[in-house]
Amino acid sequence: MRTSNPKPLPTRDLDHVGIRTLTWKRRGSKARHTVNPAKYQCSILAAQLADEWITYTRSIARVDGGADIANAVRGFVEFVDKHLPTLGVDPAEARLDGHVVDLVEVIHAWEEDLRQHHGLRSNSPYAKTNSLLTLLEQRSLKDAKVPEALRVRAQAPPAYPPIQSEPLDEFSNGERIVLRDAARAAVRELEARLARGRDLLERGADPREAGWREPANLLWAATHPPMLNGKTLKPHFPQNVLSWPGPVKALLPRAPDGTLLKRGFRPLVVELGRLLFPTETDLQAFRVLLMLGMSDTSPEELHGLHLPDIEFTDGGVRLVQRKMRAHRVRADLHPDPDTEPKEETPQEFAGDGAWDVPGLLRRLLAATELSRKIFPDAEPWLFLAVERRRNGVLGAGLADFNNRQRRFGGWIASQHDADGKPLKISKPYEIRRLRKTTKVVRAVALGGTVSDLAGDDHHVEVYRMHYAHGTTAHILAGRSINRAQQWVFDRMTTPTRPVLVTEEAEQHLEEPEVAEDLGLEAEQAKALRTGELDMGLVNCRNPWASPHRNDTKVCHVAPAMCMLCRNAVVFTSQIPRLLLLSDHIEHMRANLTPRHWQALWGRQAAALEEVFEECTDLIPAARREIAELGLRLDLPLGMRTEFDR
Repeated sequence: MRTSNPKPLPTRDLDHVGIRTLTWKRRGSKARHTVNPAKYQCSILAAQLADEWITYTRSIARVDGGADIANAVRGFVEFVDKHLPTLGVDPAEARLDGHVVDLVEVIHAWEEDLRQHHGLRSNSPYAKTNSLLTLLEQRSLKDAKVPEALRVRAQAPPAYPPIQSEPLDEFSNGERIVLRDAARAAVRELEARLARGRDLLERGADPREAGWREPANLLWAATHPPMLNGKTLKPHFPQNVLSWPGPVKALLPRAPDGTLLKRGFRPLVVELGRLLFPTETDLQAFRVLLMLGMSDTSPEELHGLHLPDIEFTDGGVRLVQRKMRAHRVRADLHPDPDTEPKEETPQEFAGDGAWDVPGLLRRLLAATELSRKIFPDAEPWLFLAVERRRNGVLGAGLADFNNRQRRFGGWIASQHDADGKPLKISKPYEIRRLRKTTKVVRAVALGGTVSDLAGDDHHVEVYRMHYAHGTTAHILAGRSINRAQQWVFDRMTTPTRPVLVTEEAEQHLEEPEVAEDLGLEAEQAKALRTGELDMGLVNCRNPWASPHRNDTKVCHVAPAMCMLCRNAVVFTSQIPRLLLLSDHIEHMRANLTPRHWQALWGRQAAALEEVFEECTDLIPAARREIAELGLRLDLPLGMRTEFDR
């Protein structure tokens, strides 16, 4: 009999139905993840899966408490409660070590439901199913009561594979420069603002005695955070903001046309804090510059830095970095440059320090120094931001950059170039693209092999999969291929022709001026004149420097390749030999296919044609000499097979 109404929850507490909870702390925040089996009709199944979740999360030391796995457990048992009653099965019968409910079929139905709920382009069905199967496999390895079908299913992959999304591309070099300049301008603006605020603070006093209507006294109150909030300010100011004292009203944010953007005590507290302490938005500029300057550091490693992780040395700064996903701790030294760039103009607030990594860290620590002094209980994060909290009081904590306006994309949207126009940066606004940009800059600078470009913080395969796909890398690879192809094409198409020496020049060949005009040295000219460098077809200026071999041994392809050699020198007395070679090449044209003939003899035929064009008037006499003397090619025996075929 089928039933559509679920049975009521158990009325008595069961030993196995306790709330499973995991707490974790990361980057100054705490979170709790729970699975309460008593909320579900399949309470035994929920308890078993929750136990496996806790065991697995603790065994592999998941830094996030296994939030995704807990979510998968809750989603699966909720589906079991809805699905089994439609089949006429009591959900309470479902358990990992039972045979009443076929969990393999339930898992298949759950995957189909996830697919329809999340859509075809979502990875959630794969991720949730994979988490569940991981727990099932862990259980099957230690519990012999797990059915064999469920054991086999646990070892198989999810029914739907993950969606391979397009990897992020890096920012272009132009965008990198725009982001760098905008971040530098933001840092200068921050340092100028903090300098103004701290100068004003020196004149401040306790507003309870010196009055609440002086900005300096309000800043003094900001250094005693509990004193500065809307409740304490309200009795001392009129309700109408326009009636506030001019110096105090001037602290409120304004539009370019001078109108007030925000009114009230909340924005006043925020602006007073901004005059003394860096906010998350301010720290985003330092984050951008450090990411652009540290090619071997991920956003995660940079974000997690504490002050004890930073050690300044005589040669630079040493950083102890932790990469949670790779479970790796390493130390990197960022050296100080020999010279510091002088980029600031007298009209700009230059700040203190350089734009290299050590200089940026010094400037960041100087900017947050007062924050650490006023909020001593805050954890010593490098990116310590001061914001107005929900209770209306200023508070310090890690800049998590999660708020929509404070994320990397929000920071880009709030920046302007030198002309006051919004930055033109391609989307998506992902901080990880900065990481890839620095990798590409490193690749351009090194120009080495993939193993060189991967660096010390990646395997070659990781670099190939996640970094080598970038547009710049493809352009560089294309240029390299084009250069290699062009070199081959040039070698194939650029004519390499022998030097033709006229009869008159041959008579004066040993004279220095004539030899120099022909590109010959005095000793080479003398040897050519006496016939010492006659290779059987033409002369050779240096048989021991053949372009057809890499060693210094005598050329092994003469005279077969002499007409294609830059060392060849042709005397007019050798024209009959060249005519005989030309006749042979034409004879081979009739015996070979056009493609084959072109590959073997085409280039030599073209070289001979150019030589003959330069001495057209000598060709008839050379033909008569061949006929009268019965000349033939005088070649080594080993070469005759190349010409007599």
